[in-house]
Amino acid sequence: MVHVEILPDSQGLQAERVNIVTNISSHAGVGPLKELEGHIAAGAIHDSDERCDAPKCQPETRVAVQDDLYDWILNGDRASESEHPKKIKWVTGPAGCGKTAIMGSVAGRCAANGVLGATFFFASWSASRGRRRKTAFVTTIASQLAEYREDLKDAISNAIEKNPSVFKKNLHVQMEILVLAPLRDVAPQSDRPQLRGAIIVDGVDECEAEQYHDGSRVNPPPTRTDDQDQLEILQVLQAASSDPFFPFRVLIASRPERVFRNFFDPQNTPTPFAHKLDLHEDYNADNDITLFFEVQFNRIRRQYNFPPSWPPPGTIQILVENASGQFIYAATVMRLLQTARRDPPEALLKAILATGATLKITSNPLEQIDALYTHILESSPDPLLSVQWIRSIKNLNVLLSSYALGVNLLLQTDPGSNEAEHLLGNLHSLIRIPPPSDQATTQYDFYHKSLFDFLQDPTRCGNQQKLYVEKNEIEVFMWDRFVQACMRGCNTQVSFSDSFLKFLLNVPRTVGFSWAIQHSKTHSTSASAAWWVSLAITHKVDKNIWWIFRDAHVSVRTVLNLFQIMD
Repeated sequence: MVHVEILPDSQGLQAERVNIVTNISSHAGVGPLKELEGHIAAGAIHDSDERCDAPKCQPETRVAVQDDLYDWILNGDRASESEHPKKIKWVTGPAGCGKTAIMGSVAGRCAANGVLGATFFFASWSASRGRRRKTAFVTTIASQLAEYREDLKDAISNAIEKNPSVFKKNLHVQMEILVLAPLRDVAPQSDRPQLRGAIIVDGVDECEAEQYHDGSRVNPPPTRTDDQDQLEILQVLQAASSDPFFPFRVLIASRPERVFRNFFDPQNTPTPFAHKLDLHEDYNADNDITLFFEVQFNRIRRQYNFPPSWPPPGTIQILVENASGQFIYAATVMRLLQTARRDPPEALLKAILATGATLKITSNPLEQIDALYTHILESSPDPLLSVQWIRSIKNLNVLLSSYALGVNLLLQTDPGSNEAEHLLGNLHSLIRIPPPSDQATTQYDFYHKSLFDFLQDPTRCGNQQKLYVEKNEIEVFMWDRFVQACMRGCNTQVSFSDSFLKFLLNVPRTVGFSWAIQHSKTHSTSASAAWWVSLAITHKVDKNIWWIFRDAHVSVRTVLNLFQIMD
């Protein structure tokens, strides 16, 4: 403890109140809450800037399900909670049924009424690592709870001050130190209103496994699987909800994957959960989807000055039937009509209706969205190459947080061409493509994860569609384009920006091309290999140059021998 004398020479000093703040610093001179802020996934919070374009429920749609969830947050399951409150509710349904939109709308409603404790929206497509992994989950929840009430803020701040290493602990320990212990500290304060509210966690099925071991070891331990980390998150929330001082109700939204079905199975857990809410089985979304189509068609009709008779009678009914309860189908159809550049909406609508009419009636709700994705992708001049671009963009976004301009320079074969616009120009209903003026600072983005479920399933996009590309083939494609970019780089007539050069340096050691190097028919030249190595040395790459060079240029034996001598 530091001893501080305050005004030692003063006489006759009178003061009505003196406040002395003692917890003004923490590790490295940073305040506890500021340090906490450095360990959160800000983009995962419901009203973050990263979620500015997140799906939202159309006004007057999904009202019943939102009301039911909000009522449960406030009152629980009235009939069965007299003595043992059930604090966790699972919201589930297939891809595209609107889970994230509903969770976002409920979060907004709770926030407006002062009953939102915290939110976390996982997203496997996000360039933000924190939204894809579990690492920042508890810290992000704690950070929001610190803003929920002043006394909780002080308790969380004190907890960090007493436990500065908490950010290196596992999720269970973090939940105990950052959330449960502070809640116990503030509970005895009878002069404050009782804490209550919601913690909303969406997309847990999109959480990717965190790896802790060096994969380059000869005998590395088994890698963690996604469902192991997803289960850990569920168990942490379950343990928290069992604490008598935990006042919040927790909404967990996910697809009905096996780990979630097993976890929420009443026969597998001693902790009673609230009755699950299945969006596909418990609610008929047809009326809401009908209203959505009506509103969107009205907008298009006004925009293009179409007559009141458009769309033709029966159109909306057919589209609602095609949607099979999937809002993603409805949203994609309307985006296609609103963003099309080459075909008028009338022609596109006829093509969509014709596509749906060729399908047999089946119990598979994915058939219509698959047909729609196929139709859109086939509008590209080279559908298969477009798929390779799309999947490469996703890989680069996840691994390197790549801006659109860098991706274009890497993947296009001719630096003077506009291959990106040529291939992707008709795909704006699937991809958020930044305008040219923003591409140096903005990423490509995708509207829905279901696009990649489609592209990575040979039974859905293979066969007659012929849009399926093996994962290894994508790796080879990216390697080939990387080698070609290096060949252009050693050409004195080509000038790359410094930001792209740094991006190019990180591609081989981040993406990993071990399989592609063995199977690619594209080989780097000695000049391009030497150019890349010189670039790595100039920019002082923080990995061992020999290791990177060996992995990236195993085919260039002469230069390898030189580096072996240096090693």
